[in-house]
Amino acid sequence: MAKPKSTFFCTDCGHETSGWLGKCPGCGSWNTMQESLKTDSTSKSGKRGTWVASDDEGAKPVGRRIVTMESIETGTTMRQPSKISELDRVLGGGFVQGSLVLIGGDPGIGKSTLLLQVAGQWPSDGMVLYITGEESLQQIRMRADRISIDSKSLRLLAATDFTTLAAAIKETKPDITIIDSVQTMYVEELSAAPGSVSQVREVTAGLLRLAKQLQTTIVLVGHVTKDGSIAGPRVLEHMVDTVLYFEGENLENYRMLRAVKNRFGATDELGVFEMTERGLISVDNASMALLAGRPQNVAGSVITACMEGTRPLLLEIQALVNETSGNFALRMAQGYDRNRLNMLLAAAEKHLGIGFQNYDTYINVIGGLKINETAADLAMLAAVLSSVNDKPTRDKTLICGEIGLTGEIRSVAQADKRAMEASRMGMKSIILPSGNKRQLEGVSLPDKFEIYFVDKLQEAIDIIFS
Repeated sequence: MAKPKSTFFCTDCGHETSGWLGKCPGCGSWNTMQESLKTDSTSKSGKRGTWVASDDEGAKPVGRRIVTMESIETGTTMRQPSKISELDRVLGGGFVQGSLVLIGGDPGIGKSTLLLQVAGQWPSDGMVLYITGEESLQQIRMRADRISIDSKSLRLLAATDFTTLAAAIKETKPDITIIDSVQTMYVEELSAAPGSVSQVREVTAGLLRLAKQLQTTIVLVGHVTKDGSIAGPRVLEHMVDTVLYFEGENLENYRMLRAVKNRFGATDELGVFEMTERGLISVDNASMALLAGRPQNVAGSVITACMEGTRPLLLEIQALVNETSGNFALRMAQGYDRNRLNMLLAAAEKHLGIGFQNYDTYINVIGGLKINETAADLAMLAAVLSSVNDKPTRDKTLICGEIGLTGEIRSVAQADKRAMEASRMGMKSIILPSGNKRQLEGVSLPDKFEIYFVDKLQEAIDIIFS
């Protein structure tokens, strides 16, 4: 009998080598190579453990002929709405038939609760198969009772073996299958432990074939690592059709569901939920919820608008600037890139003549959101200047604009949507770059709503504090 060979996989990117390396050649991470025994995954029947052959019972035949583009029939994509408005927004209208969806997030963030609510909202004439590898069936029943889920279409199965769950999916042919979680599932033919790179990759590959051949929707729950990425090989996110991330602090009431990949809808779409004793509730007016309790006419507080997918969200940015008590000034940013904060402070020192060498600067984006776009540069710097001067900014004014290193204010994307959201939320005015003037032509806004277009940083600051 041949001796099993050892291979090493990178837990961050999935790069495979024949020997251990301190640094991964694929992604450059250190100490991420994990050993796995490479064995023959062919079963006694001669088929691979996760391979679902095209002639299996219940599977649709897979075409192997080369065809022309004109011969392919197109039709309306079959979607099943989840009846949870914010989830449908992120998915692009609902679950697509035959798709593979991956949901990741921190422990206790609400992944299992949300999917159990999906099962409870599913039409009674359909079927939902919930496969659990982490919790017992009694625990799921207790959670269902707590959030008042009574779905007659829900079927439960406690299993971790891929052969068992594949047979259950082919036998029941559910509309949607929920697997909690993919890291607990394993293929018997592989000697690696469940959750290892080889097991996660092989299980996901088998589920992908099942979803495409049986035209059933499969939703995977994925664990995340300490840096917030989904545990397992990076190829896992490339294999699935949709990748969703839960964001937010466990101690906060609000949860954000973000789509980082979606083959059937817009990417970077964001859904906002509120965690309650009865489960997750969709927050339709996210801007109002994020601005609730905002102090009025207080130094260091500024409102900006960030695009999350196809809709703008109004966010509050707070800054606190104090004289430093040490030898070096501190720079702390929650929800914002600290390196970009340092760059904005350098631009203010250069073009406004304000030095921050002797000041500690703290930035916080209220609500737990993370700002990834440069359109919040002007608002961020305005909050800092408001705090250091102890002077509030212009009342009920939305501030948007990217700051260049030469002191110019550069245009932002979708300025018309930001302006319309500002007027809808009761803002009196908005400050925008002059490059967005043409984009605002023809936009229907209230007569009393003022728009200020600026070119330079000094000009913008004069209007903000006028």
